[in-house]
Amino acid sequence: MPAHVPAEVRVDEQDIRLLPKAEVHVHLEGTFALVDLLTLAKENGVALPGPAATIFDVSTHDSFAMPEVTTGGTGRGVGGAGLTGFLRFLDWQCGLVRTPEQAARIAYSFAARQTTSGIRYSDVIVNPTHWSAWRGREVALMEALAAGLDEAEQDGLCVTGIAYSLLRTQTAPEAEQAVGALLERRPRRVVALSVDGDEKASGPTGEKFRAAFRLAEAGGLHRTVHAGESSGPDGVWDALDHLHAERIDHGVRSIEDEVLVRRLADEGIPLDLCPRSNITLGVYPDWASHPLPRLAAAGVRVTINTDDPAPLGCTLDEDWAVAAGVFGYDLTALAGFAAESIRASFADDDLKRDLLAELTDATEALTRSTTVPDPEPVP
Repeated sequence: MPAHVPAEVRVDEQDIRLLPKAEVHVHLEGTFALVDLLTLAKENGVALPGPAATIFDVSTHDSFAMPEVTTGGTGRGVGGAGLTGFLRFLDWQCGLVRTPEQAARIAYSFAARQTTSGIRYSDVIVNPTHWSAWRGREVALMEALAAGLDEAEQDGLCVTGIAYSLLRTQTAPEAEQAVGALLERRPRRVVALSVDGDEKASGPTGEKFRAAFRLAEAGGLHRTVHAGESSGPDGVWDALDHLHAERIDHGVRSIEDEVLVRRLADEGIPLDLCPRSNITLGVYPDWASHPLPRLAAAGVRVTINTDDPAPLGCTLDEDWAVAAGVFGYDLTALAGFAAESIRASFADDDLKRDLLAELTDATEALTRSTTVPDPEPVP
């Protein structure tokens, strides 16, 4: 894992895009482009909740009752104390997806967006509770999304697996029923079970969802859990001990617990960090305060991700460039993060091997192209 290098470094975003990489903490609900929303609204005869120019600034939408942003993370999306408004915005936009064709198109658009950042594999999180037209048909939604992802892969775009996410406020029977349906029908591309939602408001979910996650584990699904943001280190302990999480989405406040940091390092549990999201939510005041380099220096496996890139107004290559500038990471260090992202992903072993080999070749080529030759000696 790259260590913190205290130096001023400027890495070109084009070079970052050329590094084959994976993204393992990104929500499909947080990747709808403006053109997606405009097209879906027109197809369904639905008015936008506000001007198109400010569609992602949900704090301006009275209809979503977005409270004022305050400090303290929420565990999901944009808005601090305004998480409720943000989640309502997600409900609105996902509610526009009403047919299999529309779902497939959104999935294809996601893969295209990822590809432009040099992302070769993604574990995309999908929480069906936001998709109102698919209630009671959650597996059908997964199948429709898979159709779009299949087409995208055939066209040479980013390969994608789906992490089916429970909402923290769901009941234990609802969670077990959802997992049972997944295991019975085995929709293509669903590779993992996740849980997200307002971590601070709902509290620990380990006891409630233990049976569902055990069922998923026995059925061969991977496990990843949103924890350790607004809940602090306790949420990470809960996810590890009760849900047998293989990865932690966020987990950034693990840095507050030395024993937990040692456990994460010793057990090789990756933290899927999203610095820009943490800063937007007020978990940390700025990039320089973010503990990403301290976690990496402590031996914790960390990946750098976008969380909800559309409303956050970012792309993965942009955020990696910011991390390089703030933390002093050079191209070699970023290649290390790319390798970790691939290893931490739920891609199959063959794809991981191929991507790591491509990454090695790309890093060597980029290093040669950016190396300044020593000047000729003056006679």
